[in-house]
Amino acid sequence: MNNTYDVIVIGGGPSGSTASTILADYGYSVLQLERTKFPRHHIGESLIPHTYWTLKRIGMLEQMKSSNFVVKESVQFINSTGRESAPFFFPDRDPGEWSYTWQVHRDKFDQMLLDNARKHGVNVVEQATVREVIFEDHRAVGVRVMVGGETKEIRAKVTVDATGQSAMLSRQLNTRYGDEKLKNAVIYSYWKNALRDDGRNAGATLVIALPNTQGWFWFIPLEDNITSIGVVAPPAHLYNGRGDDPGAILEEEIANTPGLARRLVNAERVRPYYTTADFSYRSRRAAGDGWVLVGDAFGFLDPLYSSGVLLALKSAELAADCIHDAFQAQDFSEERLGRYGPKAAEGMHRIRMLVYAYYDPTFRMGKFVSQYPHLKNDVTRVLIGDVFEDDLGELFDTLAKHLTLPESIMLEHGQPA
Repeated sequence: MNNTYDVIVIGGGPSGSTASTILADYGYSVLQLERTKFPRHHIGESLIPHTYWTLKRIGMLEQMKSSNFVVKESVQFINSTGRESAPFFFPDRDPGEWSYTWQVHRDKFDQMLLDNARKHGVNVVEQATVREVIFEDHRAVGVRVMVGGETKEIRAKVTVDATGQSAMLSRQLNTRYGDEKLKNAVIYSYWKNALRDDGRNAGATLVIALPNTQGWFWFIPLEDNITSIGVVAPPAHLYNGRGDDPGAILEEEIANTPGLARRLVNAERVRPYYTTADFSYRSRRAAGDGWVLVGDAFGFLDPLYSSGVLLALKSAELAADCIHDAFQAQDFSEERLGRYGPKAAEGMHRIRMLVYAYYDPTFRMGKFVSQYPHLKNDVTRVLIGDVFEDDLGELFDTLAKHLTLPESIMLEHGQPA
Protein backbone atom coordinates (compact mmCIF):
# COMPACT_ATOMS: atom_id res chain seq x y z
CA MET A 1 0.00 0.00 0.00
CA ASN A 2 1.03 3.56 -0.68
CA ASN A 3 0.79 6.20 2.01
CA THR A 4 -1.60 8.39 0.01
CA TYR A 5 -4.58 7.77 -2.28
CA ASP A 6 -7.27 9.91 -3.81
CA VAL A 7 -9.98 7.79 -2.16
CA ILE A 8 -10.05 5.13 0.55
CA VAL A 9 -13.07 2.80 0.60
CA ILE A 10 -13.65 0.85 3.82
CA GLY A 11 -15.52 -2.39 3.13
CA GLY A 12 -15.52 -5.03 0.40
CA GLY A 13 -19.25 -5.61 0.00
CA PRO A 14 -21.41 -4.57 -2.96
CA SER A 15 -21.53 -0.86 -2.09
CA GLY A 16 -17.79 -0.62 -1.46
CA SER A 17 -16.85 -2.50 -4.63
CA THR A 18 -19.27 -0.45 -6.73
CA ALA A 19 -18.01 2.89 -5.44
CA SER A 20 -14.36 1.91 -5.81
CA THR A 21 -14.86 0.54 -9.35
CA ILE A 22 -16.61 3.69 -10.61
CA LEU A 23 -14.02 5.95 -9.00
CA ALA A 24 -11.18 3.92 -10.52
CA ASP A 25 -12.90 4.22 -13.90
CA TYR A 26 -12.85 7.99 -13.44
CA GLY A 27 -9.07 7.69 -13.09
CA TYR A 28 -8.62 8.14 -9.34
CA SER A 29 -6.27 6.09 -7.19
CA VAL A 30 -8.46 3.99 -4.91
CA LEU A 31 -7.58 1.80 -1.93
CA GLN A 32 -10.30 -0.63 -0.83
CA LEU A 33 -9.86 -2.20 2.61
CA GLU A 34 -11.80 -5.31 3.62
CA ARG A 35 -11.66 -6.69 7.17
CA THR A 36 -12.26 -10.36 6.26
CA LYS A 37 -10.94 -12.75 3.65
CA PHE A 38 -13.39 -13.38 0.82
CA PRO A 39 -15.45 -15.41 0.12
CA ARG A 40 -17.54 -15.05 3.26
CA HIS A 41 -21.16 -15.82 4.12
CA HIS A 42 -23.68 -13.00 3.86
CA ILE A 43 -27.46 -12.78 3.73
CA GLY A 44 -29.40 -10.67 1.22
CA GLU A 45 -29.46 -12.99 -1.79
CA SER A 46 -32.34 -11.76 -3.93
CA LEU A 47 -31.70 -8.99 -6.46
CA ILE A 48 -34.38 -6.81 -8.01
CA PRO A 49 -34.39 -5.77 -11.68
CA HIS A 50 -33.06 -2.22 -11.43
CA THR A 51 -29.71 -3.51 -10.20
CA TYR A 52 -29.22 -4.15 -13.94
CA TRP A 53 -28.17 -0.59 -14.72
CA THR A 54 -25.44 -0.32 -12.10
CA LEU A 55 -24.17 -3.83 -12.87
CA LYS A 56 -23.99 -2.80 -16.52
CA ARG A 57 -22.07 0.36 -15.67
CA ILE A 58 -19.40 -1.47 -13.67
CA GLY A 59 -18.98 -4.16 -16.32
CA MET A 60 -20.61 -7.06 -14.48
CA LEU A 61 -23.49 -8.03 -16.76
CA GLU A 62 -21.68 -10.62 -18.87
CA GLN A 63 -20.37 -12.35 -15.75
CA MET A 64 -23.87 -12.44 -14.31
CA LYS A 65 -25.35 -13.85 -17.52
CA SER A 66 -22.71 -16.56 -17.77
CA SER A 67 -23.01 -17.55 -14.10
CA ASN A 68 -25.18 -20.37 -12.79
CA PHE A 69 -27.22 -17.99 -10.63
CA VAL A 70 -30.97 -18.65 -10.74
CA VAL A 71 -32.79 -16.23 -13.07
CA LYS A 72 -35.55 -14.29 -11.31
CA GLU A 73 -38.37 -12.61 -13.16
CA SER A 74 -41.12 -12.48 -10.53
CA VAL A 75 -42.14 -12.12 -6.91
CA GLN A 76 -45.17 -13.78 -5.36
CA PHE A 77 -47.04 -13.20 -2.11
CA ILE A 78 -48.71 -15.96 -0.07
CA ASN A 79 -51.13 -14.97 2.66
CA SER A 80 -51.49 -16.34 6.17
CA THR A 81 -53.86 -19.13 5.08
CA GLY A 82 -51.53 -20.32 2.30
CA ARG A 83 -53.44 -18.68 -0.53
CA GLU A 84 -51.11 -17.60 -3.30
CA SER A 85 -51.42 -14.34 -5.21
CA ALA A 86 -50.82 -14.16 -8.92
CA PRO A 87 -47.08 -13.66 -9.47
CA PHE A 88 -45.79 -10.17 -10.29
CA PHE A 89 -43.84 -10.82 -13.51
CA PHE A 90 -41.41 -7.96 -14.01
CA PRO A 91 -41.01 -8.33 -17.81
CA ASP A 92 -44.78 -8.02 -18.25
CA ARG A 93 -44.47 -4.38 -17.25
CA ASP A 94 -41.39 -3.52 -19.26
CA PRO A 95 -40.21 -6.28 -21.62
CA GLY A 96 -36.45 -6.35 -21.98
CA GLU A 97 -33.43 -8.05 -20.49
CA TRP A 98 -33.29 -5.34 -17.78
CA SER A 99 -36.51 -6.76 -16.31
CA TYR A 100 -34.83 -10.06 -15.42
CA THR A 101 -32.47 -10.41 -12.50
CA TRP A 102 -30.85 -13.11 -10.35
CA GLN A 103 -30.96 -14.95 -7.05
CA VAL A 104 -27.37 -15.09 -5.79
CA HIS A 105 -25.25 -16.81 -3.21
CA ARG A 106 -23.71 -13.70 -1.69
CA ASP A 107 -20.32 -15.28 -0.99
CA LYS A 108 -19.90 -15.85 -4.73
CA PHE A 109 -21.59 -12.62 -5.87
CA ASP A 110 -19.60 -10.39 -3.51
CA GLN A 111 -16.36 -12.11 -4.55
CA MET A 112 -17.20 -11.38 -8.19
CA LEU A 113 -17.75 -7.69 -7.40
CA LEU A 114 -14.52 -7.44 -5.42
CA ASP A 115 -12.52 -9.16 -8.18
CA ASN A 116 -14.14 -6.82 -10.68
CA ALA A 117 -12.91 -3.83 -8.67
CA ARG A 118 -9.39 -5.24 -8.90
CA LYS A 119 -9.74 -5.60 -12.67
CA HIS A 120 -10.68 -1.92 -12.89
CA GLY A 121 -7.51 -0.87 -11.10
CA VAL A 122 -8.59 -0.70 -7.46
CA ASN A 123 -5.93 -1.66 -4.91
CA VAL A 124 -7.93 -4.18 -2.83
CA VAL A 125 -6.44 -5.30 0.47
CA GLU A 126 -8.24 -8.01 2.45
CA GLN A 127 -7.75 -8.86 6.12
CA ALA A 128 -7.17 -5.19 6.77
CA THR A 129 -8.87 -3.88 9.91
CA VAL A 130 -9.54 -0.16 9.93
CA ARG A 131 -9.12 0.99 13.53
CA GLU A 132 -10.39 4.51 12.95
CA VAL A 133 -10.99 7.25 10.46
CA ILE A 134 -8.51 10.06 11.09
CA PHE A 135 -9.99 13.52 11.54
CA GLU A 136 -8.13 16.82 11.55
CA ASP A 137 -10.12 19.99 12.22
CA HIS A 138 -13.35 17.98 11.80
CA ARG A 139 -12.30 16.79 8.34
CA ALA A 140 -11.62 13.14 7.48
CA VAL A 141 -8.09 12.85 6.11
CA GLY A 142 -7.54 9.08 6.01
CA VAL A 143 -7.54 5.93 8.12
CA ARG A 144 -5.51 4.05 10.66
CA VAL A 145 -5.48 0.40 9.56
CA MET A 146 -3.91 -2.82 10.84
CA VAL A 147 -2.55 -5.17 8.17
CA GLY A 148 -0.41 -8.20 8.95
CA GLY A 149 0.02 -7.14 12.55
CA GLU A 150 1.29 -3.70 11.60
CA THR A 151 -0.64 -0.46 12.02
CA LYS A 152 -0.41 1.99 9.14
CA GLU A 153 -1.70 5.52 8.63
CA ILE A 154 -2.92 6.16 5.10
CA ARG A 155 -4.16 9.51 3.80
CA ALA A 156 -6.83 10.34 1.22
CA LYS A 157 -8.87 13.30 0.04
CA VAL A 158 -12.09 11.29 0.58
CA THR A 159 -12.87 8.34 2.82
CA VAL A 160 -15.91 6.20 1.92
CA ASP A 161 -17.57 4.22 4.70
CA ALA A 162 -18.97 1.03 3.14
CA THR A 163 -18.75 -1.02 6.34
CA GLY A 164 -22.31 -2.35 6.12
CA GLN A 165 -24.31 -2.68 9.31
CA SER A 166 -21.14 -2.07 11.33
CA ALA A 167 -21.72 1.52 10.14
CA MET A 168 -18.40 2.71 11.49
CA LEU A 169 -18.78 6.45 11.00
CA SER A 170 -22.50 6.91 11.73
CA ARG A 171 -21.99 5.10 15.03
CA GLN A 172 -18.83 7.05 15.79
CA LEU A 173 -20.48 10.39 14.97
CA ASN A 174 -23.84 9.45 16.50
CA THR A 175 -25.81 10.22 13.34
CA ARG A 176 -27.71 6.92 13.20
CA TYR A 177 -31.37 6.57 14.18
CA GLY A 178 -33.61 3.52 14.16
CA ASP A 179 -37.10 2.88 12.85
CA GLU A 180 -39.22 1.62 15.72
CA LYS A 181 -41.95 0.54 13.30
CA LEU A 182 -39.54 -1.93 11.64
CA LYS A 183 -37.76 -3.65 14.48
CA ASN A 184 -37.57 -7.36 13.72
CA ALA A 185 -35.37 -10.39 14.25
CA VAL A 186 -34.40 -13.05 11.70
CA ILE A 187 -33.75 -16.81 11.83
CA TYR A 188 -32.81 -18.58 8.60
CA SER A 189 -31.13 -21.58 6.99
CA TYR A 190 -30.84 -23.44 3.66
CA TRP A 191 -32.70 -26.48 2.29
CA LYS A 192 -32.04 -28.76 -0.66
CA ASN A 193 -34.90 -30.02 -2.87
CA ALA A 194 -37.53 -27.58 -1.60
CA LEU A 195 -40.57 -27.54 -3.89
CA ARG A 196 -40.44 -24.72 -6.44
CA ASP A 197 -43.01 -23.66 -9.00
CA ASP A 198 -42.62 -24.61 -12.64
CA GLY A 199 -41.98 -22.37 -15.61
CA ARG A 200 -41.52 -18.62 -15.38
CA ASN A 201 -42.17 -18.56 -11.63
CA ALA A 202 -39.49 -21.14 -10.78
CA GLY A 203 -37.00 -18.48 -9.77
CA ALA A 204 -39.48 -16.28 -7.90
CA THR A 205 -38.93 -14.85 -4.46
CA LEU A 206 -41.86 -15.94 -2.32
CA VAL A 207 -43.06 -13.74 0.55
CA ILE A 208 -45.12 -15.98 2.85
CA ALA A 209 -47.13 -14.49 5.71
CA LEU A 210 -47.16 -16.20 9.10
CA PRO A 211 -50.60 -17.47 10.19
CA ASN A 212 -50.69 -15.01 13.09
CA THR A 213 -49.66 -12.12 10.77
CA GLN A 214 -46.79 -11.36 13.15
CA GLY A 215 -44.24 -11.64 10.38
CA TRP A 216 -43.29 -13.47 7.20
CA PHE A 217 -40.97 -15.99 5.56
CA TRP A 218 -38.71 -15.48 2.57
CA PHE A 219 -38.24 -18.34 0.10
CA ILE A 220 -35.36 -17.65 -2.31
CA PRO A 221 -34.34 -20.30 -4.89
CA LEU A 222 -30.57 -20.51 -5.37
CA GLU A 223 -28.34 -22.54 -7.66
CA ASP A 224 -27.71 -26.28 -7.11
CA ASN A 225 -31.35 -26.69 -5.96
CA ILE A 226 -30.61 -24.91 -2.68
CA THR A 227 -33.28 -22.61 -1.22
CA SER A 228 -32.71 -19.87 1.33
CA ILE A 229 -35.57 -19.72 3.84
CA GLY A 230 -35.88 -17.32 6.76
CA VAL A 231 -38.48 -15.94 9.12
CA VAL A 232 -38.73 -12.22 9.90
CA ALA A 233 -40.79 -11.17 12.93
CA PRO A 234 -40.61 -9.05 16.10
CA PRO A 235 -38.23 -10.47 18.74
CA ALA A 236 -41.14 -10.60 21.18
CA HIS A 237 -42.89 -13.07 18.89
CA LEU A 238 -39.86 -15.20 17.99
CA TYR A 239 -38.18 -15.50 21.36
CA ASN A 240 -40.40 -14.64 24.33
CA GLY A 241 -41.35 -17.80 26.22
CA ARG A 242 -39.94 -20.13 23.54
CA GLY A 243 -36.48 -20.93 24.87
CA ASP A 244 -33.19 -20.01 23.26
CA ASP A 245 -32.92 -22.61 20.46
CA PRO A 246 -33.35 -20.68 17.18
CA GLY A 247 -33.48 -23.89 15.16
CA ALA A 248 -36.43 -25.20 17.14
CA ILE A 249 -38.20 -21.85 16.78
CA LEU A 250 -37.65 -21.78 13.02
CA GLU A 251 -38.89 -25.35 12.58
CA GLU A 252 -41.98 -24.59 14.65
CA GLU A 253 -42.77 -21.53 12.52
CA ILE A 254 -42.32 -23.58 9.34
CA ALA A 255 -44.67 -26.30 10.59
CA ASN A 256 -47.30 -23.67 11.45
CA THR A 257 -47.12 -21.90 8.07
CA PRO A 258 -49.17 -23.80 5.46
CA GLY A 259 -47.85 -21.76 2.55
CA LEU A 260 -44.33 -22.99 3.34
CA ALA A 261 -44.58 -26.36 5.08
CA ARG A 262 -45.85 -28.15 1.97
CA ARG A 263 -42.79 -27.00 0.03
CA LEU A 264 -40.41 -28.68 2.48
CA VAL A 265 -41.99 -32.14 2.78
CA ASN A 266 -39.19 -33.76 0.73
CA ALA A 267 -36.48 -31.19 1.48
CA GLU A 268 -33.35 -31.56 3.59
CA ARG A 269 -31.70 -28.79 5.58
CA VAL A 270 -28.05 -28.53 4.51
CA ARG A 271 -26.68 -25.55 6.45
CA PRO A 272 -26.67 -24.43 10.10
CA TYR A 273 -29.30 -22.14 11.55
CA TYR A 274 -28.37 -18.45 11.46
CA THR A 275 -29.73 -15.50 13.39
CA THR A 276 -29.43 -11.78 12.81
CA ALA A 277 -31.13 -8.53 13.70
CA ASP A 278 -33.24 -6.76 11.12
CA PHE A 279 -33.39 -3.33 12.74
CA SER A 280 -34.04 -0.73 10.07
CA TYR A 281 -32.08 2.51 10.51
CA ARG A 282 -30.61 5.46 8.67
CA SER A 283 -27.97 8.10 9.19
CA ARG A 284 -29.03 11.72 9.49
CA ARG A 285 -26.04 12.67 7.34
CA ALA A 286 -24.90 11.10 4.09
CA ALA A 287 -21.52 12.79 4.19
CA GLY A 288 -19.25 15.22 6.01
CA ASP A 289 -16.07 17.07 5.26
CA GLY A 290 -13.88 14.46 3.56
CA TRP A 291 -16.18 11.46 4.14
CA VAL A 292 -19.18 9.72 2.57
CA LEU A 293 -21.51 6.88 3.64
CA VAL A 294 -22.81 4.28 1.18
CA GLY A 295 -24.92 1.12 1.35
CA ASP A 296 -25.89 -0.20 4.78
CA ALA A 297 -23.46 2.25 6.37
CA PHE A 298 -25.90 4.97 5.26
CA GLY A 299 -29.09 3.04 5.97
CA PHE A 300 -30.62 -0.41 6.20
CA LEU A 301 -34.20 -1.31 5.27
CA ASP A 302 -36.33 -4.31 6.16
CA PRO A 303 -35.64 -7.02 3.52
CA LEU A 304 -39.30 -7.58 2.59
CA TYR A 305 -38.87 -6.39 -1.01
CA SER A 306 -35.26 -7.56 -1.47
CA SER A 307 -34.08 -3.98 -1.89
CA GLY A 308 -30.77 -4.28 -0.01
CA VAL A 309 -28.38 -4.87 -2.90
CA LEU A 310 -30.16 -2.32 -5.11
CA LEU A 311 -29.85 0.37 -2.43
CA ALA A 312 -26.22 -0.59 -1.90
CA LEU A 313 -25.33 -0.43 -5.59
CA LYS A 314 -27.32 2.72 -6.33
CA SER A 315 -26.20 4.72 -3.31
CA ALA A 316 -22.60 3.82 -4.15
CA GLU A 317 -23.07 4.88 -7.77
CA LEU A 318 -24.66 8.20 -6.79
CA ALA A 319 -21.97 8.83 -4.19
CA ALA A 320 -19.11 7.98 -6.60
CA ASP A 321 -20.43 10.48 -9.14
CA CYS A 322 -20.70 13.06 -6.36
CA ILE A 323 -17.10 12.37 -5.29
CA HIS A 324 -15.97 12.82 -8.89
CA ASP A 325 -17.71 16.21 -8.99
CA ALA A 326 -15.95 17.12 -5.74
CA PHE A 327 -12.57 16.32 -7.28
CA GLN A 328 -13.43 18.38 -10.33
CA ALA A 329 -14.24 21.34 -8.07
CA GLN A 330 -11.50 20.52 -5.54
CA ASP A 331 -14.18 20.94 -2.90
CA PHE A 332 -14.48 18.08 -0.40
CA SER A 333 -16.92 19.76 1.93
CA GLU A 334 -20.02 18.16 3.40
CA GLU A 335 -22.17 20.38 1.22
CA ARG A 336 -20.52 19.10 -1.97
CA LEU A 337 -20.06 15.43 -1.01
CA GLY A 338 -23.53 15.13 0.49
CA ARG A 339 -25.45 16.17 -2.63
CA TYR A 340 -26.22 12.53 -3.46
CA GLY A 341 -27.90 11.98 -0.07
CA PRO A 342 -31.43 13.29 -0.68
CA LYS A 343 -31.88 11.15 -3.79
CA ALA A 344 -30.57 8.01 -2.08
CA ALA A 345 -32.76 8.69 0.97
CA GLU A 346 -35.84 9.27 -1.18
CA GLY A 347 -35.37 5.95 -2.99
CA MET A 348 -35.08 4.15 0.34
CA HIS A 349 -38.15 5.96 1.68
CA ARG A 350 -40.29 4.92 -1.28
CA ILE A 351 -39.56 1.25 -0.75
CA ARG A 352 -40.07 1.69 2.99
CA MET A 353 -43.60 3.00 2.36
CA LEU A 354 -44.54 -0.30 0.69
CA VAL A 355 -42.93 -2.14 3.60
CA TYR A 356 -45.12 -0.17 6.01
CA ALA A 357 -48.14 -1.06 3.89
CA TYR A 358 -47.37 -4.78 4.14
CA TYR A 359 -47.05 -4.66 7.93
CA ASP A 360 -50.13 -2.46 8.45
CA PRO A 361 -52.97 -4.83 9.55
CA THR A 362 -55.63 -2.45 8.21
CA PHE A 363 -54.12 -2.14 4.74
CA ARG A 364 -54.66 -4.43 1.74
CA MET A 365 -52.66 -3.78 -1.41
CA GLY A 366 -55.30 -5.48 -3.61
CA LYS A 367 -57.99 -3.16 -2.28
CA PHE A 368 -55.71 -0.15 -2.70
CA VAL A 369 -54.97 -0.99 -6.35
CA SER A 370 -58.69 -1.57 -7.00
CA GLN A 371 -59.46 1.83 -5.53
CA TYR A 372 -56.66 3.55 -7.47
CA PRO A 373 -56.16 1.43 -10.62
CA HIS A 374 -54.07 4.14 -12.29
CA LEU A 375 -51.43 3.61 -9.57
CA LYS A 376 -50.97 -0.14 -10.15
CA ASN A 377 -48.12 0.43 -12.59
CA ASP A 378 -46.34 2.64 -10.04
CA VAL A 379 -46.60 -0.10 -7.40
CA THR A 380 -44.94 -2.51 -9.83
CA ARG A 381 -42.23 0.08 -10.50
CA VAL A 382 -41.36 0.08 -6.80
CA LEU A 383 -41.22 -3.73 -6.77
CA ILE A 384 -38.62 -3.70 -9.57
CA GLY A 385 -36.61 -0.92 -7.91
CA ASP A 386 -37.50 1.97 -10.20
CA VAL A 387 -37.66 4.35 -7.23
CA PHE A 388 -35.20 7.12 -8.04
CA GLU A 389 -37.25 9.06 -10.60
CA ASP A 390 -39.28 12.16 -9.74
CA ASP A 391 -42.70 11.09 -11.03
CA LEU A 392 -43.87 8.78 -8.23
CA GLY A 393 -45.16 11.45 -5.87
CA GLU A 394 -48.86 10.67 -6.31
CA LEU A 395 -48.41 7.03 -5.27
CA PHE A 396 -46.72 7.89 -2.00
CA ASP A 397 -48.95 10.83 -1.18
CA THR A 398 -51.93 8.51 -1.65
CA LEU A 399 -50.36 5.69 0.36
CA ALA A 400 -49.66 8.06 3.24
CA LYS A 401 -53.40 8.75 3.56
CA HIS A 402 -54.05 5.03 4.17
CA LEU A 403 -51.19 4.21 6.56
CA THR A 404 -50.34 4.99 10.16
CA LEU A 405 -46.85 6.42 9.93
CA PRO A 406 -44.33 7.43 12.62
CA GLU A 407 -44.22 11.18 13.15
CA SER A 408 -40.62 11.39 11.95
CA ILE A 409 -41.57 9.73 8.65
CA MET A 410 -44.28 12.29 8.09
CA LEU A 411 -41.61 14.98 8.05
CA GLU A 412 -40.10 15.32 4.61
CA HIS A 413 -40.13 11.65 3.59
CA GLY A 414 -38.47 10.19 6.64
CA GLN A 415 -35.82 12.82 7.23
CA PRO A 416 -35.98 13.98 10.86
CA ALA A 417 -36.75 17.62 11.52
